[in-house]
Amino acid sequence: MSSERNVKPPVFNPVTGAIRALAMDAVQKAKSGHPGAPMGMAEIAEVVWRRHLRHNPANPQWADRDRFVLSNGHGSMLLYALLHLTGYDLPIEELKNFRQLHSKTPGHPEYGYAPGVETTTGPLGQGLANAVGMAIAEKLLAEEFNRPGHGIVDHRSFVFLGDGCLMEGISHEACSLAGTLGLGKLVAFYDDNAISIDGDVEGWFTDDTPRRFEAYGWQVIRDVQGHDSDAVDAAVHEALADTTRPTLICCKTVIGAGAPNKQGGHDVHGAPLGDAEIAAVREHIGWDHPPFEIPTDIYAAWDATAAGAAREAQWNAQFEAYRAEHPALAAEFERRIAGRLPEDWNAHVTSTLQAVVAKAETIATRKASQNAIEAFAPKLPELLGGSADLAGSNLTLWSGAKGVTKDTGGNYIYYGVREFGMSAIANGISLHGGLIPYTATFLMFSEYARNALRMAALMKLRQVFVYTHDSIGLGEDGPTHQPVEQAATLRLIPNMDVWRPCDTVESAVAWAHAIERADGPSALLFSRQNLPFQTRSEAQIADIRHGGYVLSEAAGGAPRAVIIATGSEVALAMAAQKQLADAGVPVRVVSMPSTNVFDRQDASWRTAVLPAGVPRVAVEAGVTGGWYKYVGLDGAVVGLDRFGESAPAGDLFKYFGFTAEAVVEAVRAVAA
Repeated sequence: MSSERNVKPPVFNPVTGAIRALAMDAVQKAKSGHPGAPMGMAEIAEVVWRRHLRHNPANPQWADRDRFVLSNGHGSMLLYALLHLTGYDLPIEELKNFRQLHSKTPGHPEYGYAPGVETTTGPLGQGLANAVGMAIAEKLLAEEFNRPGHGIVDHRSFVFLGDGCLMEGISHEACSLAGTLGLGKLVAFYDDNAISIDGDVEGWFTDDTPRRFEAYGWQVIRDVQGHDSDAVDAAVHEALADTTRPTLICCKTVIGAGAPNKQGGHDVHGAPLGDAEIAAVREHIGWDHPPFEIPTDIYAAWDATAAGAAREAQWNAQFEAYRAEHPALAAEFERRIAGRLPEDWNAHVTSTLQAVVAKAETIATRKASQNAIEAFAPKLPELLGGSADLAGSNLTLWSGAKGVTKDTGGNYIYYGVREFGMSAIANGISLHGGLIPYTATFLMFSEYARNALRMAALMKLRQVFVYTHDSIGLGEDGPTHQPVEQAATLRLIPNMDVWRPCDTVESAVAWAHAIERADGPSALLFSRQNLPFQTRSEAQIADIRHGGYVLSEAAGGAPRAVIIATGSEVALAMAAQKQLADAGVPVRVVSMPSTNVFDRQDASWRTAVLPAGVPRVAVEAGVTGGWYKYVGLDGAVVGLDRFGESAPAGDLFKYFGFTAEAVVEAVRAVAA
């Protein structure tokens, strides 16, 4: 195991033996899992968790704890073993229930299940990007709140990763930005075991990883013997001594170290070792205890509860001194970490909406979005903006925006052309706490970031994704840039609230709703082209928060049909309603800026807006399939089930049949 790659073998001991035993026994009991990474990283984990990680198992939410991310999340039993051994509320029964229904130990670490799990990992590379976000959050909060003699924000972000994380393109996006921003409190440990699922990685991964990260501006510590605890410890000290650059510690390891017949090969990566090999491991590493039995002296060696409580108590005392000298800052810090909005937030939203209504502007909803940011950001210093090299198009800057640099804090990140990295980094910022990130690109390019959006929804993060140029209305850039299916597929993501506002008022409400939502992300879709202001009563403005509401009631009798529309197509619905009314056909217009929010309303609201027995037509410049849920098989959808063309927006809408006349024809067909 050591000659071919010059890897020094472990000196087995009961402390690291506990990790290896728990990992192999849990995987064996579950009949599935990944024992290789936990066994191969046991020494690295022991050094980080017993010698360097500042945390308190009794309070996993302590604000100034170090963050730890297992980006190679398939090795989840490593994290579960560490949490159990160090004293978190994760009893041995939960390890016995590894990968079982409703356990706190799912196959990959999931945020919100076991205490101490900082993020959901598994899709490789995203945990690394999350850790970059956490380090950014620490940097910005330290810049904002620390004062001379009062370093209340001062913690590190540690992340474990493997070859797979580095092969994923997101690692380039996130780590390039981390180097540019000089995130000196970010320390990454590369488990260089040269194995992935298909076998030896030399057939498909021959990058010079150290030189790659040096080019990013990272400190790189090469050729660390990953099974030599003292060598790993020295590398960590070297990493922490450089506060100007993130650090990559390249650890040479053997996957599955301790399994005498399987270590070093891909068979140990993602399958139980089997009874015979587990018996061989016990003999080989000197672990003679039954499965899931840890001697008391080993528990004592790992127990971090006393040290953690002492560290937090010391920080609490420091914070009280800070409060005495800076009471307003202390109160603001506590509000932000708790995720509470300012006490006068509701009043501020009300006054903002009143101002928007008074202006009655006909502008692009991307501009309406910028106006909403301009109105809300001064009240919310926790808002942290950013765009993937499209700030001037997405209109995400505001008058108080200050770009984050290597040397300064700020409230706006220029992410560059890194949609996936941007979104996953923002997930990490949200997970850290104290900041509410919003990120932006064209709606079409949400495709680059899709899995990070899914992870935000899975973790129920307070995140705002801003997507402009939301339809064929972007015009001449053509079908490569014109979203057709994106709004529909975003709506399919569980726990994602998608808003497509039709004017300035709905845009402001969408922003307020997204900021207030603490149990999941929102995607706000805005137009490039100007959209007309719609007149509403105060009651109708309040109704926007239901996701769908009656914007214009049928005139001249009970409605013979209902037109449902979103975004730029609401104006078409209103024009069609007028033409039909002139012809003696009363119809109701329903604006549905968020189908997701509308679907959560009670049956009485949904029925009041969309009465049973009344034919329906939906209008949206996108794919039609999702709208039959609302119009029924007997209804009609004016939509677009093909890709767009390159031409001015007005020509495209006419060419593809997005006209008031087409909507009128559809209504006449269903109402006949």
